[in-house]
Amino acid sequence: MTDETAGAPAPHAPAAAGTVAVYRGATLFDGTGAPARGSTSIVIDGQVIRAVGDDAEIAADLPADAQVFDLGGRFVIPGLIDAHQHIATPPDRPVAEAVLRRLVHSGVTAVRDMADDLRQVGDLARATLVGEIPGPDIRYAALMAGPGFFDDPRTHQVSQGETPGAVPWMQAITEDTDLRIAVALARGTHASAIKVYADLDRTTVAAITAEAQRQGIPVWAHATVFPASPGEVVAAGVNSVSHVTLLAFEGTDEPLTSYKTKPKVDHDRFADGDDPRIEELFALMRRRGTVLDATAAMWASEALAGEGPEDAARAAANTGLAAVLTAQAHRAGVEIATGTDYETDAGDPFPALYDELAFLVRRCGMSPAQVLRSATLIGARSAGAEDLMGSVEAGKLANFVVLEDDPLRDIENLRSLTLTVKRGRRFERRDFDGAAVTHPAEETR
Repeated sequence: MTDETAGAPAPHAPAAAGTVAVYRGATLFDGTGAPARGSTSIVIDGQVIRAVGDDAEIAADLPADAQVFDLGGRFVIPGLIDAHQHIATPPDRPVAEAVLRRLVHSGVTAVRDMADDLRQVGDLARATLVGEIPGPDIRYAALMAGPGFFDDPRTHQVSQGETPGAVPWMQAITEDTDLRIAVALARGTHASAIKVYADLDRTTVAAITAEAQRQGIPVWAHATVFPASPGEVVAAGVNSVSHVTLLAFEGTDEPLTSYKTKPKVDHDRFADGDDPRIEELFALMRRRGTVLDATAAMWASEALAGEGPEDAARAAANTGLAAVLTAQAHRAGVEIATGTDYETDAGDPFPALYDELAFLVRRCGMSPAQVLRSATLIGARSAGAEDLMGSVEAGKLANFVVLEDDPLRDIENLRSLTLTVKRGRRFERRDFDGAAVTHPAEETR
């Protein structure tokens, strides 16, 4: 090529290799399961953590040109991960950019986008990765579902100009589908995973999962795929399941015919948090290492409050169900990731993820330390990125958050953050002006 240009500006680009910075005097919760420790230094070289250790030991082995930031005992946690976002249903670039900007200035350094218009999501992922716009890393899924799902209005929103169900990022699967080609097409979108959504039986879910694993791509699934039950979805070998309230369809006496004809949930059956069929399901999830993307606080949000007493009663019942089942999953040893599936109002300075973390502490019996592990290391595991992120360790990406107050004492202290470091690039909270955006909730239940 003879006419190359520099391309678009990248003011938020990751730190360059060879640029050494040290954050000293931290009280570090590193996400590995170790207790928080004080007087700790984090050394980063470009995008990557080079070393983590005692202040004095680190100081003795620093290059002369290292930039030093003294944290004065402030608290440091790994970058947060929202395991269930939708940033392009329908596509709206200004709104998406504003949401991403708020996320990264709130300590969120990665998200899982759970199937949208990947034409836009792919470009947003590229833009946040190279630093054209501020935002977390985006790991996204291509969707597969039965043909009956593709008259859903959302499938038209994310396939504009094309035929829903006949595009690589959103495919209708039938018994005649060549799954080798279907999975290859999904991989060609640069997706991090395949999302199995609705109207597929257990044999098809298992076949998709087996072919995806053969081609080296994870599978993220709705917890009930209709007619495939939660137990059948987990037994198929998927990597994660989403929406804890959908687990209530395990062992139901009514047929799981299709996504649109869900049977009514018997909420009383689960009220004591010890349903034996759910306990068996959680034991299977624990053995297989299936991550639960609970989206537990979703029904308690204003985004899903609806209108009138009937909607309010439905939201309250589902909120209680989510709390009971998530608490039971936690007691059973199931790994829980922190997804949202909605966003807070445009005028709220913080994202929905903060409400999810608080809900897990207040309603689900998890400690702040356990919730932070879910929002970091388990979030990275759910995204297939545990080797890159999720903890503050040498060799991983330099993704971490600086807080004034101790989040292990009170999870609400996340709101005291002053700085996000993402791939070595600093995002000062004071630079966030909270410009208003509108981000509609996505009804996936």
